[in-house]
Amino acid sequence: MGRFLRVDGTPLHVRTEGTGPLCLLTGGLGSSWFDWDLVVPFLAPYRTVVRFDRPGYGLSAAEPATGRPAPTVAGEARRILAVLDGLGLDGPCTVVGHSLAGFHVEAFARLHPERTAGLVLVDGSVETAVRPYPAPAARDLAARALAGAARALAVPYLFGPTARRVTARLSTVRREDLAPPQLVRHCYRTGRALRALLRENGRYLDMAAELDGLRRTRPLPEGLPVTVLAADDGCRNPRTGYRLAEQRELAALLGAEFRTAAPAGHLVMFDRPDAVASAVLDTC
Repeated sequence: MGRFLRVDGTPLHVRTEGTGPLCLLTGGLGSSWFDWDLVVPFLAPYRTVVRFDRPGYGLSAAEPATGRPAPTVAGEARRILAVLDGLGLDGPCTVVGHSLAGFHVEAFARLHPERTAGLVLVDGSVETAVRPYPAPAARDLAARALAGAARALAVPYLFGPTARRVTARLSTVRREDLAPPQLVRHCYRTGRALRALLRENGRYLDMAAELDGLRRTRPLPEGLPVTVLAADDGCRNPRTGYRLAEQRELAALLGAEFRTAAPAGHLVMFDRPDAVASAVLDTC
């Protein structure tokens, strides 16, 4: 069931399905709630599944043009907590993050251990260069300005859905975007998604550095089930080998179970939704 929750003054689109222990799914850079559509049927008979769109993505409103800080992992962890609290779901939750959102859910587990039942990283972002860039406020202002200029030129309206489809096709072994075309057009023709994407991308290394600091000061709860699910596209080339090695190192760092989903591109939820669901069900 879809609904809207106002979190820090911004209406967020939230969907809740299924019954049983609680899990929350959150997508990577530029993702919308429907990118999990193939996973939910595997989970809903056994879990209460929560999905939401971060500000600007999917059906969620954009944050105000001014007065909002640039994205941080602590801020995204607070947003996850606010979504759960807004739904009245105060029990422990298995948090599942894809790509960049792996930073967010790991931060949630470290900052809110009493609310965390498990942690699943689906081809999560790995960053070894953890030093933040200078002038974060200026960079965020530049991202907003670039998004505004693009919107004024109708760039999102003309090219947003095509860019989304091309990116999705390149991120799957299927080479197709399985998201509903009408939803892609509706969600990616506006400037909201572009602004959110540019802001998050501009803060990527800052968020990696912030998470590195949390890893040093806020340990994961003892005994917390953690799974790293890595995409394996089946190509035996240096690029695939390097990415799998990164994911193994992440699993070792977190003391996590390491799994692979094959054949699968970065959008594991499209290529192997069953593997994503199995990782969640076996973790919580």
